Amino acid sequence: MNTIVVVSNPKRWPLKIPGAEIVAARDYLADPKFGAAANLKVCNLCRSYGYQTAGYYVSLLAEARGHKPLPTVTTLRDLQLAPIHRLAESSLDGLINKSLKGVKAADFELWIYFGSSYYEKHRQLARALFNVFPAPLLRVTFVNESGWTIDSVRIVPAGEVPDNETAYVAEQAERYITRGVRTSKPKTPSRFDMAILHKPDDPMPCSDQKALKKFIAAGESMGIRAELITKDDAGRVAEYDALFIRDTTAVDHYTYRMARRAAAEGMVVIDDPVSIVRCTNKVYQAEMMIRHKIPTPKTVIFGEDTAGLVAERIGFPAVIKQPDSSFSAGVIKIDTEEEFYRRLDELLDTSELLIAQEFVPTEFDWRIGVLGGQPLYASKYFMARKHWQIVNRQGSRVSSGGFETVPVSQVPAAVVKVGVRAAKQIGDGLYGVDIKVIDGKPRVIEINDNPNIDAGVEDRILGDALYERIMAHFLVRLEQRRRS
Repeated sequence: MNTIVVVSNPKRWPLKIPGAEIVAARDYLADPKFGAAANLKVCNLCRSYGYQTAGYYVSLLAEARGHKPLPTVTTLRDLQLAPIHRLAESSLDGLINKSLKGVKAADFELWIYFGSSYYEKHRQLARALFNVFPAPLLRVTFVNESGWTIDSVRIVPAGEVPDNETAYVAEQAERYITRGVRTSKPKTPSRFDMAILHKPDDPMPCSDQKALKKFIAAGESMGIRAELITKDDAGRVAEYDALFIRDTTAVDHYTYRMARRAAAEGMVVIDDPVSIVRCTNKVYQAEMMIRHKIPTPKTVIFGEDTAGLVAERIGFPAVIKQPDSSFSAGVIKIDTEEEFYRRLDELLDTSELLIAQEFVPTEFDWRIGVLGGQPLYASKYFMARKHWQIVNRQGSRVSSGGFETVPVSQVPAAVVKVGVRAAKQIGDGLYGVDIKVIDGKPRVIEINDNPNIDAGVEDRILGDALYERIMAHFLVRLEQRRRS
């Protein structure tokens, strides 16, 4: 993807950026060649971004043309909203006060250049603020009133940059412009750009490194250029056409914030923010499955005042789940009513509502992978040795059971059918539905977003075709979006 730098007046442009194509705003807005250009990244460095100014229209028309502007119109809008500033402040409070510790003045200005700061001690904070407000040049003002808070966030023109920092700004601009440039020619010309969000140091990743490489190769074969990113690249999300989350999701988490930003920018997103909200809360799922008559083990939603329903409707032993539990964490087995009441305060410490399900031991759970409302793969996840869960956590030690992936055609039809029906109630993305067969009948345990896809496990039957089908799903949605 080529990059241009759009400025108000090239003759008065103060920075020398190696390799940058400088374009006047009036030319970008009026010249037909820019309207017809594809795969263009637009670094908007106009003097003003106010509503209906040239700078505003550069970002607006860039989005209309399918280009990737920095900043986006969404960012310009967010910068006008005080509640967004407060939201950023609340999520970064610790980092703000850590970075500004030792500053004696009552206020402080932090200049942010493409996500970095001239001063090394403030670069972590600069990156975090850029991830919230992705814009080329920012000036954030803080005030100290019993702790540092954000007073204002402004996009600033290059002409206001302090003279001693202009060379650093040019370096950061060059880094932004040249980032991600290929050193080798792809087999298939890329039509779309995808960010794959992952967590490199995750001990239990959604996809291992080999699987991630297979996703990238599958995308390249059909004209999707996929690039691995991490949470530190949140400010770059809008540069892409699609976001594929291969990281464990949660609502009060960077995965959800990145999914929301991507969705707001009109990108194709898996996992989309609605799916994250629905899949990461088992209270929602329990209520939804009751409403849609999806068969489950006996289930009760309870709180402090309704704890008696657990013994009344389910009995013991029972499985108690935190609403946001995942990977068998936050899920415990209570053997007796006495133990239940003894631990009730502890159980309700983090959530007003919990889930109780009847304890139904089985040798394995079915995992039905569903993509776009169609079955994709089927695996048996076996319980950990001498344990009732697939993952056994004993302090810092974690062990898991084995697996067996089988052709979807060999799975009992009722299991596949209920898995697909359950996933459709969440959305049309990628899901993993866990199912137990009890007395010959399938019962849905839960629906997962960002299901595990590891090389040699879920792809055991389809091989590379599994990755190709997922990327083809993205491609169809990307083409639909472009046509619309």
